[in-house]
Amino acid sequence: MELEACCDVEVDINGEEIFMINKNILTTLCRKFSNLFGNLVGEKVRLKVIFKDFPGGSHGFELVARLCYCYSTSSSMSMELLSPTNVAILCSAADFLEIESMEAPSLKPHVEKFLQGIRFWTWCELIEALKQCQGLFCSKSYSYSAIVERMIVDQLIERVAFPRIIASPFACSSDRSSFQFSCDSSSINNSNCSSVDSSSWWFEDLVFLKIGLVDKVIRTMISHDFDHAIVSKFLFYYHKSNSLSDAAEAEKIETTKVVINLLSMLQVRSIPCKDLFDLNRVATSLKISRCCRNEIEKLIGALLDQATIDYLILPSPNGMNHAYDVDFVLRVMHTFFFGGSAELTSNNRLKRVVKMLHLFLLEVAPDPHLKPCEFEALIRVVPDAARESHDQLYIAMDIYLKVHAGISDHEKMRICSTLKHEKLSAEAVRHLSRNLAFPSETKPRLNINRQSRMKSLLQENDHLKSFFDSMFLKSFKNIIIDVKEDAEKRTILYDGDEGIHNSGTQMTSLKKTGNHNLSLSNAAVYYLPKFCS
Repeated sequence: MELEACCDVEVDINGEEIFMINKNILTTLCRKFSNLFGNLVGEKVRLKVIFKDFPGGSHGFELVARLCYCYSTSSSMSMELLSPTNVAILCSAADFLEIESMEAPSLKPHVEKFLQGIRFWTWCELIEALKQCQGLFCSKSYSYSAIVERMIVDQLIERVAFPRIIASPFACSSDRSSFQFSCDSSSINNSNCSSVDSSSWWFEDLVFLKIGLVDKVIRTMISHDFDHAIVSKFLFYYHKSNSLSDAAEAEKIETTKVVINLLSMLQVRSIPCKDLFDLNRVATSLKISRCCRNEIEKLIGALLDQATIDYLILPSPNGMNHAYDVDFVLRVMHTFFFGGSAELTSNNRLKRVVKMLHLFLLEVAPDPHLKPCEFEALIRVVPDAARESHDQLYIAMDIYLKVHAGISDHEKMRICSTLKHEKLSAEAVRHLSRNLAFPSETKPRLNINRQSRMKSLLQENDHLKSFFDSMFLKSFKNIIIDVKEDAEKRTILYDGDEGIHNSGTQMTSLKKTGNHNLSLSNAAVYYLPKFCS
């Protein structure tokens, strides 16, 4: 058969190249050509087909054409056509032309058999096949393409998770003889081992992925119980690389949305809090939808105890006069305190967040544009039981009331009603009692308490005074009685001459001897209470 007679169909592939092929072979093996030429199989006419978006371009069509000719001549598929560098292109082209009919054998068993050796592909071959996947596969889930994509993604994740068990990921297809297995410790130097042990060695190699394939890879990682901390690190690395690229704004918005959705699938404690704040800033600048913003704020709220005051000092959105984004702080604080997290039982976490909010209050209190209702909302977002001391709260209130002296008394009372005097230090209480910025209604209760305490102390003192007075009078009366009795005795002694003589004789003898130690045997001794001396 002449070549010209055999090649009766002209196929233009994406304007790149024109192929002359046999109509009967194509219509027998490809359903798409069969639908085009079904009524013209026996006709001897020259036909032309133009494809504008053929997957793999001219190279893809050439591969699938060879596949068809191979089967038409030997009634079997040749495995030599398949290789790590073209299996994705071949499967995509076969899917596009719908090579699946009653007369043609299925390509699927041959692809599955070929992919059984995927664990021996080098890392570079896997990456190249993945690049082809994202550039070729359409949104429609074709049979051949789905197999290749699933096998490549699964092997990629396995290679990332267990780099020591699988062949060394650093061997490239350009040098298959250098293919090494990391289980052989003698064949790998120390520097290579340290690189393999690093959890982020693969990040840079996957930055090229489009966000659609990233979504598939990450979801597969999560379903395979991949380390969530490593997954979150990669997502932030990928997002940062994408945000710094020259990609269009629409692409950056889509990337940010997908990254936020993927992060929401991870264990929240495995996500770095600082990176979430950075992601939120980017989402705000890109004007991401409120729904996505809510998702990332939920994550931030659950991790708020890991943040610092610097994270909360965000500029106010456009159109607002506030110095800082107060609404954002209110939302994340509300998520932390009322989000239903069981971990909130940790007192240390509560203390850190309450302390951080008090510092934020001190920052925003001098803002002349901050409305009383907003300042009050910041105060009340913290449950009262979570505050051990109100000193910092009092200082913030004092600053706000002095800067906003023109607000109404009702607004002042609403702000100050949160303050608990029993949780103030003694110094703060003394300052509050003299502070003219606070409404007088916030202080009478404190003064009444002081007066009642002083009154009770005075009553106690009066009771003690009366007790000691009675004791003193009783003891003093006894002393007077004893003195009177002794005086009467002495009067009797001096009534007779003998008594006087005897007494005088004793006095004379004492003077002669010069003895000044009076005998206490004949002398009267009186013991007085100490408080009477």
